[in-house]
Amino acid sequence: MSNFIFELARTLRRTTFSILACMAMAAVSADAQTTEIPRTQDGKPDLNGIWQALGNAHWDIEPHAARAALQMQAGPVVPVPAKPVLAFGAVGSVPSGVGIVVGGEIPYLPEARAKKIENQENWSERDPEIKCYLPGVPRATYMPFPFQIFQSSSHFFIAYEYAGALRNIYMEDPGPAQVDSWMGQSVGHWEGDTFVAEGSGFNDQTWFDRAGNHHSASMTVVERYTMTSPHHILYEATIEDPETFSRPWMIRMPLYRHVNEDARLGQFKCVEFVEELMYGQLRKNPIGSEEGR
Repeated sequence: MSNFIFELARTLRRTTFSILACMAMAAVSADAQTTEIPRTQDGKPDLNGIWQALGNAHWDIEPHAARAALQMQAGPVVPVPAKPVLAFGAVGSVPSGVGIVVGGEIPYLPEARAKKIENQENWSERDPEIKCYLPGVPRATYMPFPFQIFQSSSHFFIAYEYAGALRNIYMEDPGPAQVDSWMGQSVGHWEGDTFVAEGSGFNDQTWFDRAGNHHSASMTVVERYTMTSPHHILYEATIEDPETFSRPWMIRMPLYRHVNEDARLGQFKCVEFVEELMYGQLRKNPIGSEEGR
């Protein structure tokens, strides 16, 4: 009787172990299926879709503490919001951020760092975003607006919600850019499962963020898009500009896919939103004047 009970117990242990092993293998298999990246017919990672960055790099790509306003001025004890942005209150404040600059600090040359501080002190007049100018690269990627990637075996195109910005990333090098532009000219290629876009031909009028971080027309940007799951891209961009920085430097962040069924780009062609700011003084009775009230 004791031998029968012993064999029964051993059989039950084996059966239980087998069931647990099968459950574990099924869980591993299911996890592998959910983390396997989608691919196109030619075997490349399928980046098609609507993507967006999260976090606070839009305000400042370097690590930073929260502060009362984007533009500050000296106060009796501590800096206080500058008069042009005072009415924004908490809406015009800056949330803290860990930054996306690899290593933490942008390696400015001394004169370029001084210009960055000057830009920040005059943010309300200088930030190109305020006047709805095109955001440039890489700023367009981490503004608080989504963008859509259109990918085929021979084409790679990005449409940004902000200001209707567009980029046609050439898969064959057309030669140097004919003119400098806000979004520059980019040429793409694949390195294994990573899509690489090499950008040049930028003008010197775009910023990296709302903190006054800037560059010259000599800047080049090498972007790398690497899918890490069906709904995540690791985005890296290496910036080189010997007129502004002492060495090349990199930003890095994840991008997130919009998975809702009705995901789409909205309309934010903001040119008409800033007409009063840019041309309102040409009115017969400008807003704010006694006649215009």
